[in-house]
Formats: sequence, structure tokens, C-alpha cells
Amino acid sequence: MDALSPMASPDPAALRLSGALPEWNPEADDALIVREIRDETADVKTFVLAPKQPCVFRYQPGQFLTLDLDIGGESINRCYTIASTPARPHTLSITVKRVPGGPVSNFLHDQVKVGSVLHAIGPMGDFSCFMQGAPSPNPASAPKYLFLSGGSGITPLMSMARTFHDLGEPRDIVFVHAARSPADIIFRGELELMARNQPASFRFAPVCEADSPREPWHGLRGRLNLGVLNHIAPDFKQREVFVCGPAPFMAAVREMLKGAGFDMSRHHEESFDFAELARAEPEVAAEVELAEGVQAVQEAVAAPEVATYTIEFAKQKRTIECRSDTFVLDAARRAGVRLPSSCSKGLCGTCKSKLIEGTVDMKHGGGIRQREIDAGMALLCCSKPTSNLVVDR
Repeated sequence: MDALSPMASPDPAALRLSGALPEWNPEADDALIVREIRDETADVKTFVLAPKQPCVFRYQPGQFLTLDLDIGGESINRCYTIASTPARPHTLSITVKRVPGGPVSNFLHDQVKVGSVLHAIGPMGDFSCFMQGAPSPNPASAPKYLFLSGGSGITPLMSMARTFHDLGEPRDIVFVHAARSPADIIFRGELELMARNQPASFRFAPVCEADSPREPWHGLRGRLNLGVLNHIAPDFKQREVFVCGPAPFMAAVREMLKGAGFDMSRHHEESFDFAELARAEPEVAAEVELAEGVQAVQEAVAAPEVATYTIEFAKQKRTIECRSDTFVLDAARRAGVRLPSSCSKGLCGTCKSKLIEGTVDMKHGGGIRQREIDAGMALLCCSKPTSNLVVDR
């Protein structure tokens, strides 16, 4: 370079290739730039994300991000599993299915463009065959896997499969995916390519309920059942099984495996399905009210006296009572107050709310930043009141 030439800015691509990059820290900068948008099916898109400044992502395949979105002036948190592989750490991707009437999925599909900025925290979650410290037998060391996915539940299993593929790991994997039609098979081309690349160790078996308008289906048809599973993977009892999909799909798989005498200590499923929980919230509330009402009567005599506080939901103009040993979200559900929630474990951030007045005892699992706590935010699912509260909901 000429001594009089201005100093050139570092090229981001060159910085990434140098290997000397810091780890992405959402506490310092939670902004992610949309670098690419891919159409996976007619109603599913993948959003490829990267930090504003070059850095790398560290996560376990199967973990999720929580997006912090401003939609119509309202702050909404929503969780999406990372579909990409940490073996390619400079970007990550989420794959989103459009839900009719869903405010977040429709916002992402219709409003977000290449160059848009999304804010996120994470990664979080423990649904991963790479997670260390897992119960025995450790799924991270299993020689044979069976991945069972339904619909958009394919994303965490795709992250695991992509990681094994990228690392060239000698693992025997059978990947079964249930879809409505061949046109609805997410990542179909890539999964077929992975099967061609690793014919001795990776098998992809889609199961479709019906034909597509332009493509009759000649593969396995119907819904996943024990007969189909025995046909695809007759040695399934020897495999470590990971399952993700809509709640009914996971429940059906669970019962199918139990009925077949499968060792359920080797069965792993995504412990919460965000969309299903959101849709089922009124029913969940009714069940919680019945069960906990009985429990309250049983414990009334023996339980030590605890304080009871009022919880005012300012926007809904509702006031309820909540004991000091009860989570605010649980009390709200019992009282019929509708609040956004998903994991109920302090992980996802969906129930994050501003405390206008009052204090809580909160023990969260990573779904809230320290600066948000300092600003008076709280996760209602893991917060017990220590005074009367006014909540900006």
C-alpha cells in the first residue's frame, strides 16, 4: 500500500477467514442482520442471520433463539430453533412456517427483507444430541440415531443432522420426516443430498399423507405408525431417538414407542412446543385451575401462612390476587388472564413484562438480559411477588 493511501477498512470476509473473531454476545449487541431469505416451501422461509460486526456463534445443535420484535408498536418475544449448524459459525438461520393469523410468522414472511435488523437473545435450550452431561446413556456418544420430525419440528433435528454431515462423523442416522404432501417436505433437496453423500450412514425417509397438486407421491404414505417405523428402521430399539413436531405428533410417537417396548430413557423430545402452547393456553388454564384448586384444598390445613399480594394488569384493567409462593403467570392463568407464554421455565422470554410498580423474586433460565432486569422487566413464569404489583400488560 502507498504510504499516502488512506487506511482501508478491514474486509468482513477476510476477518472471518482469519479465525481471530470474538464470540457473539447478545448482552453487548443483540442486533442480527438478515443476510439471506430462502423459500423452503410455499409457506416456510429460512432467514440467514449474521451480527453487525464479524464474530462467531457458539451453540449446540437443537438450541433456540428468542427474537425480540416490535410489531405494530407492541414488543413481542418469540422463540425459533436454530436450523443451521455450528460447524459453520459465521451465520445462523431460523426456519419459520407461516401460521394463519399468526402475528410474528406473518410479520417475518411479509415485512422482513434482506438487510432488516432483528434483535435476539440466546442460544438456549437442552434438546441436543451433542449436549454434554446428558443422562446415561449419553446421547452424545450414541453410535446410532433415529430422528423423527413432523412439519416445522424438523428444524432442531436438521441442525443436528447438518452438524454430523459437516463434521463427517461416522454415525448411523435414520431421519424420518412426516409431512402433509411432497411439496411440504422442508429441506427435502438438502436431506436427499446428504443421503447421497453418506449412503452408508445416513438414510432419509419422508412419509406423506397425500399427493401434491403437481406431484403424486410414490413413497411411504399415511401417518407414522409402528408398521411404517419397523419398515424404515427395524433396529429402532437399538437407536437413540430424538423427536420434534406438533404436540399431538410427539404424543403419538411417545405412545407408539412405549407400546413397542422401547427403552424410554433413550427417547428425547423437545420439551415445549411454542405454537401449540400458545394455541392451547385457554385449555391449559382450565386444567391448571382444576388441578391446583384441589391441591390448594389439600394443603390449606398444613401449609404455613404466606402473604397474598394484588397483581394489577394495567392494559387489561384486571386485578387478581397472587400468593407469595406462586408464580405470577400461574396465578394469572387460574384467573383467566391471557398472557403470552411458552416454555414456563424462564428460558424463552415470551412472558417478559414491564413491572410498573412492585418487586418479585425471579429465578430465570437465561431468557432475560441483566440490563432488562435493571430496567424493571421480569419473566412472569418464574417470578413470585414480594409486594403488590402493577404489570404493563
